[in-house]
This record gives sequence, structure tokens and C-alpha cells, in this order.
Amino acid sequence: MPINPRLDREFFARPTLEVARDLLGARLVRVLNGRRVGGVIVETEAYIGEEDLACHARAGRTPRTAVMYGAPGHAYVYFTYGKHWLLNFVTEPEGSPAAVLIRALLPDEGLDLIARRRAGQPVEHWTDGPGKICQALEIDGKLNGYDLCTRNGLLFLEQGKPIPESSVTTGPRVGLNSVPEPWKSQPWRFQANLPGHEISQRVDE
Repeated sequence: MPINPRLDREFFARPTLEVARDLLGARLVRVLNGRRVGGVIVETEAYIGEEDLACHARAGRTPRTAVMYGAPGHAYVYFTYGKHWLLNFVTEPEGSPAAVLIRALLPDEGLDLIARRRAGQPVEHWTDGPGKICQALEIDGKLNGYDLCTRNGLLFLEQGKPIPESSVTTGPRVGLNSVPEPWKSQPWRFQANLPGHEISQRVDE
């Protein structure tokens, strides 16, 4: 598979909604023991600032959220539901806490490694949820704060095939039952509707 140009810090230093939309079709790559594992991003969610009551930054700067206040282009990885790691990318200029959650991936590299890490699961459900992505790509809290723009890094983004607007849908973010309006219904979830790919409607399983 040809190697595509990497996404640089300028890509992430933009308004979060733009980044969330433009990440559709980009390639997420994890390097494990010298091998590339990853695929095409097909679902994202945007979380923007202290005023967004669905965003962790609603609590202000804390040890947990400090990464979100830092430079764009870093990974924000956190543990949730007592069992899942979730991967986010920090966006916007430093000091503006915001990030994009990666919700679904269409894997196409290192499939044998993903199969072992997702043993017993149907192929179509290997990476159709944010926790599943982290399990499949061996992403956990050790990568919290990781610079995605590091030369020869172990976790990074590459340019992919652009997704046309006709193949993109938006809607409310998932799992915000206790979040008040208008934040609960903000259409800040972006999905690429690619043939043969079923996008999960669940938080995770």
C-alpha cells in the first residue's frame, strides 16, 4: 500500500467542526513492532470548549483535560465506562480546549494483528466503535498526550481519499443522555457513508 503524506499541525489547528469533517477519509496509522496497522476514518464527533456541556473541558483545566488545552495535533486518550480507552485528536490553537473523537474506522492494514486483538468478533465489528478502535490498534493511556505530528512517530494521520459531501451525514453525538440542550442535539457527529460499511449507532459494546 502506498504511503500518503502525513497530516501536519496546521491541519489540526483549525476550527474543530472543520477538522472533524475533514478527518473523514483520512488514514489513522498505528505502528506496532515495526508494522503499520490502521485504516480509513469513517466516523467522528466534535467536542468544543468549556461551554460545550458534552465536552470534558466543561470542568475547566484539570489533570485529565490538560492535554486538550495544549497544542493541536496531540492525542487525548481517556478511559471510560470502566473498560474502554477512547482516542481523540486535539484541535484549535493552544489554550482553546477542543478535540475530535474517532468513532469508527474501516481497517485495511495489519488485518492479521487486528484479528488477533479482536478475536471472536465479526470482521464488520472490529472497529465500528471508539473503544473497539483502541483495542484493535493497541491504544491506551500511555499514548495520552502523544504528538501525532512527530517525525517517525508510532501514531499518526495520513491524507486519504476525500469523501464527497453527498456521502457525508451529520447528526447528534452518541450517548449524551444526561447532557442538557442545546448540546445534546448539536449535529456534531460526522459519518462517511461508504458502500459495504455499517456505522455503529451504539456508544460501544
